[in-house]
Amino acid sequence: MGQIITVAQQKGGSGKTTLAVNLAVALSRAGHSVAVVDTDPQGSLGRWFMTRDEAGDPGMEFSTASAWGAGYECKKMAKTHDFVIVDTPPKVDSDLRPALRESSLVLVPVATSQVDLWALDSILELAERVGVPTMVVLNRFKAGTRISDEITEALAEREVVRAETVLGNRVAYAESLGHGRGVQEQGRGAWSDEISALSEEILRALS
Repeated sequence: MGQIITVAQQKGGSGKTTLAVNLAVALSRAGHSVAVVDTDPQGSLGRWFMTRDEAGDPGMEFSTASAWGAGYECKKMAKTHDFVIVDTPPKVDSDLRPALRESSLVLVPVATSQVDLWALDSILELAERVGVPTMVVLNRFKAGTRISDEITEALAEREVVRAETVLGNRVAYAESLGHGRGVQEQGRGAWSDEISALSEEILRALS
């Protein structure tokens, strides 16, 4: 039975889809069988996958599900894949529970924004209620700024589990997403090293 990783955040625009697709690509390139499940009505993950599929062999499976059907779909995909990566809508309510209940880990992207930080607590509380571990991932991080220092300090005060790897504010993430790729498929650079390091951290957390 494969492991299910759900990417969730109450605030839209936090980089959920970016994180989901790059983790899926990294795991697939490492030799794991991967499926991605889109439960967000906006459908960004689905559009990314279709763009990828049109370019050739996508290297992974794709499925979509309504929020209430996410748990069933994830369990079905986990029977035949090492990892199932779930992209969720930007909300915190009962709609997220089916996916969270089946998850081995919930990744919560937080951009360099006070609003992202405000939206964090509700996701962490919901994950705690259903008994699933979380990992916060700093995304579009602008090191050396006052707000980045404030975010880092606030996370330390909350004593949350935070990935050591941070994802920088890089054009490569948006460019690769639009072409149905992950940044590791854009050639070597700081972006590819970031995703490699993050995926290794996540694998250690799941072991």
